[in-house]
Amino acid sequence: MRLKKLISFLIIMFSIVINSQNIPVYKTNNPIRIDGNLSDWDKPFLGPFVIHNSGEKALQNTYVSFLWNDENLYIAYNCTDSNIVGKPQTKDAQIFYTDDLVEIFIDPDGDGQNYVEIGVNAFSTNYDLLLRCISPECGGWKTETGFNIKGMETVSNINLDGYTVEIKIPFASLEKIRNANFTKPKIGTKWKANAFRIDYGKTIEYQALQPYKSLKFGFHQPEEFAVFEFLE
Repeated sequence: MRLKKLISFLIIMFSIVINSQNIPVYKTNNPIRIDGNLSDWDKPFLGPFVIHNSGEKALQNTYVSFLWNDENLYIAYNCTDSNIVGKPQTKDAQIFYTDDLVEIFIDPDGDGQNYVEIGVNAFSTNYDLLLRCISPECGGWKTETGFNIKGMETVSNINLDGYTVEIKIPFASLEKIRNANFTKPKIGTKWKANAFRIDYGKTIEYQALQPYKSLKFGFHQPEEFAVFEFLE
């Protein structure tokens, strides 16, 4: 019964945002428990995700929601998946080559030169990377695999319809990124960022909340990241 109520809640809250100008990140005063259960999310879920380089409808739906408070950014994904691919792996394993997972790319100052990539699979395994652009169009990157977001929490939960993921990212950890010009957000702050999903199966789909116009470089096109706006 609880699962049915949760599904009904999510369907009511879903809204299509592909054509919206900015992606809203709503401030919350409520405690967010990182446990993979989305029943404590009271803001809209955005989506469904589409194929990242065409905008076409994906075979399986993905929705995402963003919240923040004075200390953390919170992200929740709800993924329909009839055949979950993957397994529990070690921290920072290259799960993007093998496992169903969700991702978030964050470029706080929007210059495309230093941005964070975070991925989480359906079994709560996560990785965090810092990418530094080393070519004019960002067709090449220097990846800092030793980068670590201190205090980050990720929990996934497999259910009858697929899986959910919750992520907590402390702002204090992002302040330490060299040359990223990070400042703690306040109401009205705008970041460049985008949310993604890789769905493995008979057909591999690369999905995005906001699709790209270009076919170059896969997800790594910071000049085409969406605008995330921090709201009351």
